[in-house]
Amino acid sequence: MMDLLLALLFIGLTVIVYVGARSFYQKYPYPFTLPLVVGTVVMIIILVAFNIPYDTYKVGGEWIEKLLGPAVVALAYPLYNQLNMLKKYFTSIIVGVFVGAIIGIVSGLQLAKWMGVEEILIYSLIPKSVTTPVAMDVAKTIGGAPPLAAVFVMVAGIGGVVLAPYIFKCFKINHYIGKGIGTGSAAHAIGTAKALENSEEEGAASSVAMTLSAIVVSIFGPMLVFLLV
Repeated sequence: MMDLLLALLFIGLTVIVYVGARSFYQKYPYPFTLPLVVGTVVMIIILVAFNIPYDTYKVGGEWIEKLLGPAVVALAYPLYNQLNMLKKYFTSIIVGVFVGAIIGIVSGLQLAKWMGVEEILIYSLIPKSVTTPVAMDVAKTIGGAPPLAAVFVMVAGIGGVVLAPYIFKCFKINHYIGKGIGTGSAAHAIGTAKALENSEEEGAASSVAMTLSAIVVSIFGPMLVFLLV
C-alpha cells in the first residue's frame, strides 16, 4: 500500500513539474528552457531539498520510464506520413546517419583517451549517442558500465538538444533533412522529440536517424573499440 501511495505521489509530482516546465518554455522558448532541461533541474532540486533518495522516487518514476517504449514505437506514425519524403532522400539519409554515428563513436572515444580517463569510462561513453536500452547493451558488451552509459546518453541527449540550434545557425544548416539527421544521430529520442516540435518532416528524419544509429553503433562500436583502444 505504501509503495502504491509513493508511486502515485511521485508520478503526480513529475507530471506537475513537467507541465510547469512546458508552460515556462512556451512563455520563454529558448534552448536552455526546454521542458526536459528545466524539469530535470527542478526534480533534482526537489529531491535534494527534501532529502528524498533516488530509489524512493524511482518507485513512481519507473512507471513513467516504462512509457518510453510505447513513445518510441509511436514515432512510426510520422515515418508513415513522410514515407515519400524518406524515399526521395534515401541515399542522403543513409550516408548522413552512418557518418554521424561513426563520428559519435570516434569523437567520444578519442576525447576520453585524450583526457586520460579509465577504460571503463571510455567503454561506457562510446554508445552515448543512441537510445538508452541499446547504449546499455553495447556498453556491457564492450566492457563498460551500463548505468554509466545511461547517464552519458542523458547528457548527450540534453546537450544535443540545447546546442543544436546554435550549431545549425553557425553552420547555416536550414534544411529539415540535415537538421533531423543531425539531431537524431547525436541526441537520439530526446532530439527526435524536439525535432517533431519543429516539423513532422524533421521529426521523421530524426526518427530514422535515431533507429539507424542504434544499428550502426551496435555493429561498429565494438569493432572500433578493438581497433582504437
